Amino acid sequence: MTNRGKRTDLVHGGTKRSQWGELSEAIFLTQGFAYDSAEQAEARFIKAGEDEYIYARYGNPTVAMFEERIALLEGAEDAFATASGMAAVNGALTAMLKAGDRVVAAKALFGSCLYILEEILPRFGVEVVLVDGADLHAWRAAVTPGTRAVFFESMANPTLELVDIEGVAKIAHEAGALVVVDNVFSTPVFSRAIAQGADVVIYSATKHIDGQGRALGGVILGTREFIRKTVEPYLKHTGAAMSPFTAWIMLKGLETIDLRVRAQAASAEEIARAVSDHPKVTSVSYPGLPSHRQHELAQRQLGGKGGTVVSFEIAGGKEAAFAFCNALEIILISNNLGDAKSIATHPATTTHQRLAPEQRVSLGIGDGLIRLSVGIEDTADLVGDILQALDRA
Repeated sequence: MTNRGKRTDLVHGGTKRSQWGELSEAIFLTQGFAYDSAEQAEARFIKAGEDEYIYARYGNPTVAMFEERIALLEGAEDAFATASGMAAVNGALTAMLKAGDRVVAAKALFGSCLYILEEILPRFGVEVVLVDGADLHAWRAAVTPGTRAVFFESMANPTLELVDIEGVAKIAHEAGALVVVDNVFSTPVFSRAIAQGADVVIYSATKHIDGQGRALGGVILGTREFIRKTVEPYLKHTGAAMSPFTAWIMLKGLETIDLRVRAQAASAEEIARAVSDHPKVTSVSYPGLPSHRQHELAQRQLGGKGGTVVSFEIAGGKEAAFAFCNALEIILISNNLGDAKSIATHPATTTHQRLAPEQRVSLGIGDGLIRLSVGIEDTADLVGDILQALDRA
């Protein structure tokens, strides 16, 4: 069938069966492959054909199934799976950059992304400029001719500030730069990043793609030329390959991601509305609410959805935030997100603790800020747990 629905591709896309006709995708848990002859080995090392493999660091049948399926979901030509989300970020950027190149990035980024941009890339002669991601004028001023790439989170962690993909892509492409988007918070379910102008899309598969807190993984998506001629040569020699077992877990996650993420987003919107009126909550950030300053952009960019994460500031700073977290009875305290279980995070002391206090303030990460990753529990139970914890805080 042509023009199959998204959920159909998420269950069947990319599947390759062995001679045994297994229903669930097979785990080819091998690092090497045998050849029928020395001549066949020589030919494969010169140019491996479709469904021909050499070494698991270069490619594996289970990993290839995951790459094909996530590419179908994202609307990309190709994908390369990695050992973690940060391996994907580092691999995508490092594979394309060299000394003398210029990268313009949004300053509101996850701490490890900032480390790559501020600490690692400059060591090798790459110029990095950070801008206010929501300000198209700032992008226009910084993205000068000769800029190699722009990089941003389409929805920032943890403030949920959006970057206008179409707007930044237009500026970047006029300057000849590639648009690299970390799309974790937008999710591959709601994303249309490539259609909106992104050249390269990155996911931490650890989050919504696995969705059940089991394994680390990442993926880089883009054109076949970029993935196979730029990304693959770099990553297969530097060793950031995804394991076959992890790829199998991610394939199982993709089967249900559309159902999970839509349920999580619906609950997240209800929770955002419920905490908005609480006297101990000084501000709420959720792109699905009309009160979000980028609500119109969220409607356009995410197809009317707000995502699975709600951020809110509690009056009383760190002490009140800790009291809230410690009073939760259903929601867990952790630093992950996109899980089937709801998770509360205090970014200032965990995911973004390495940032200087003034840097956190400039990014909107206050001492009372809570990032809530909404799971698939009963919505009423989650709302009740949050409200009782706020009352006790």
